[in-house]
Amino acid sequence: MISLEEQIEAICREAKAASRGLARVYAERIDAALEAIGAVLEESQARIEAANRLDVELGRKQGLAAALLDRLTLSPKAFSSMLRGIEEVRRLPSPLGRILEERARPNGLLIRKVRVPIGVIGVIYESRPNVTVDVAALCLKAGNAVVLRGGSEAFHSNTALAHALREGLDRVGLPPAAVHLLPTVDRASIPILCRQRRYLDLLIPRGGYGLIEAVVTHAQVPVIKHFQGICHVFVEARADMEMARKIVVNAKCQRPAVCNAMETLLVDRKIAPAFLPGMVRELRERGVEIRGDEETRFLGGPEVVPATAEDWATEYLDLILSVRVVDGLPEALAHIGQFGSSHSDAIVTEDRETAEEFLRSVDSAVVYWNSSTRFTDGGEFGLGAEVGISTDKIHARGPMGVDELTSYKYVVVGSGQIRE
Repeated sequence: MISLEEQIEAICREAKAASRGLARVYAERIDAALEAIGAVLEESQARIEAANRLDVELGRKQGLAAALLDRLTLSPKAFSSMLRGIEEVRRLPSPLGRILEERARPNGLLIRKVRVPIGVIGVIYESRPNVTVDVAALCLKAGNAVVLRGGSEAFHSNTALAHALREGLDRVGLPPAAVHLLPTVDRASIPILCRQRRYLDLLIPRGGYGLIEAVVTHAQVPVIKHFQGICHVFVEARADMEMARKIVVNAKCQRPAVCNAMETLLVDRKIAPAFLPGMVRELRERGVEIRGDEETRFLGGPEVVPATAEDWATEYLDLILSVRVVDGLPEALAHIGQFGSSHSDAIVTEDRETAEEFLRSVDSAVVYWNSSTRFTDGGEFGLGAEVGISTDKIHARGPMGVDELTSYKYVVVGSGQIRE
């Protein structure tokens, strides 16, 4: 009987062979494959939604939290959005073969720096089945093969989606092995996948802290982390109060279970008495539990729960918000520097100098001035979709679209030159 390690190694070996074939394919054929994948997904919608209903029902029986069930559910709206995402990726200009730099040397050599695929990308993720399609579409557009390991809660959905992806590739004569979903939810599959340095060129984990740590611990190939989203909004003393109110509500309540939702609100002490009582009241009316420091509890009333030290470093992914009153920009920056996760942080202020200092000083993948953090998203950034939000600094940062899934090589054209 073939072992799990042998099975995963065989999958990665097939993906590597497929990636070499993709690297020689013109962009038009990849776009045709994406169009075929969209068609197959539409044809298979009933089967995919049935598989998703099975996952959701199993999730309810297992007691999954409401936020996780929301991320798991592939509603008709989510399905349509997924299809639009594929079409948007298909319409993006191909990065492959793009000349990034070109220089002629004194000896006549012409040196070009050209975008090329990374190769085989392993993506380990949780909960959301639409990630299966988003990730595969982006990897394919960039000329990469992809090996997917989804969460156990979405196994049936992911299996149905991966079948459609492979069928779409097959319809246009591209290797179905360019998309592989590991056919297991055994946790032992993660460290095994992380060891496939002969075949994988990059690992991208997106999920909770435990998953990220497991991948980083076991990885024998480069890793780009989609880490925690402990996102802050700082309402500075010169903020437009109505604008701040709308941004806070949107950043926390529009979709609290995602990584770019606000988890901590910081309010300048100078405006806290005028701003916080009404803000707390509105958030409570929207079902948000407020966990505040002493000043927030005093201004917000008895419904504000005392915040603990752990709250400032917690990604709730739920209708829970930490609130702290700070003494201006220096204390806000210090708080974000201590507790932030380098994901997305915002300032609301009408003072340009203060805003620009915030934008320079906060070391996060995305920083905002007078905007909700909820825009940290591949689609909202015009990338079509994303494979994740990188909180690393190398090789990519922020929403990872098609360009971030490529590398480059130097192409040198000579006319017989030799080095003396």
